[in-house]
Amino acid sequence: MTDTRVVLVDGARQCGKSTLVARVGAERDAVWRSLDRAATRNAAEFDPTAFVDVERMLIVDEVQRVPDLLLAIKESVDSDPRPGRYLLTGSARLLGLRGLPDALPGRMETIELWPLSQGEIDERPDGFVDAVFTVGAGLRHESGESRGGYIDRIVRGGFPESVARTGRRRQAFLDNYLADLVNRDVMQLSAIERGPQMRALIRLLAARSGQLLVPGNLARSLGLPQSTVDRYLGLLEEVFLIKRIPAWSRNLSARAVSTAKGAMVDSGIAANVLGQDEAALSRPDSQLGGLLEGFVAMEIARQLTWSDTRAEMFHYRTKDQVEVDIVLEDRSGRVVAIDVKESATARSDDFRGIDHLARRLGGDLIAGLVLYTGTETLSFGERKLAVPVSALWELGGQP
Repeated sequence: MTDTRVVLVDGARQCGKSTLVARVGAERDAVWRSLDRAATRNAAEFDPTAFVDVERMLIVDEVQRVPDLLLAIKESVDSDPRPGRYLLTGSARLLGLRGLPDALPGRMETIELWPLSQGEIDERPDGFVDAVFTVGAGLRHESGESRGGYIDRIVRGGFPESVARTGRRRQAFLDNYLADLVNRDVMQLSAIERGPQMRALIRLLAARSGQLLVPGNLARSLGLPQSTVDRYLGLLEEVFLIKRIPAWSRNLSARAVSTAKGAMVDSGIAANVLGQDEAALSRPDSQLGGLLEGFVAMEIARQLTWSDTRAEMFHYRTKDQVEVDIVLEDRSGRVVAIDVKESATARSDDFRGIDHLARRLGGDLIAGLVLYTGTETLSFGERKLAVPVSALWELGGQP
């Protein structure tokens, strides 16, 4: 707000955007206008220019409901380029909105807000990304977290309302959240002809957490045209329900065409959609493996929005089905390879994919980690470690 004319806080519903900007606005005596209110929304649609003509800083909550406001804001900040003029929130990616008049290039900075991380919930450091890129295979961590503790965290998820509830009350919140998301935000973005099929797609995505996101396969499973599934996947990503993890390759053009993996942004929603509570996930034949991988990936994705290390997240998979769950690469080409295992025991075979990638990368691979549900860090050779999952939120940036 000190050097940018327009700031957008974008993210999933109920993750704390309005609470955050209200606190910022109170410090700056800002004018607050929420487009969730019908009367306010009607006024914005009737005369966008008058709506944004405010001398003090203006907060517009849920700005995606009236995209034409962005054009009025553009005209306003072009004539008066003072920083800190407008603070916006949105529950859908504005660049994905159809018919968007202008995305304020060069005038707006977007901050993506996620549901709470485990470190934010526990008041722990959340410094894993910076730590591993700082010390590489020198990483060390001992954990007191049990397998049951990890299951509790997956089922809880990161939405503040979900964290504050337990049992059936938490399930009720997550059920209502998903229903409202489909019925309100998704319907606003694009007319959905097949609401039940959209919900079936969400269940299928939750069940395939950590697997390749192949629209053709999903379409066949659902009995829908692939074009419909492609459109639905885009909508679910725009409302922050799912995240695509692109394929990694040294060939930058190959990354753009290779198949991405999918993950649900919040593990609590994924588990609830599948009917997997703490008891169900404790069984030997549960769906814990896929949910744990998605949980780990999204915890890392949260950290990448604030870590000092400027890195991106990918997955790695060859035609021979050799794969690495998560590949982190920083701007200088250094790579951390991560596989996720639900087992409390690590074995040398767990590093098969990491070993394959290490032969390709040579010295650029600074560490290959298997994150597992055991309690201690174990060495499995040069630059290879088995590390407890809780290192994600219990490590500081400088261990």
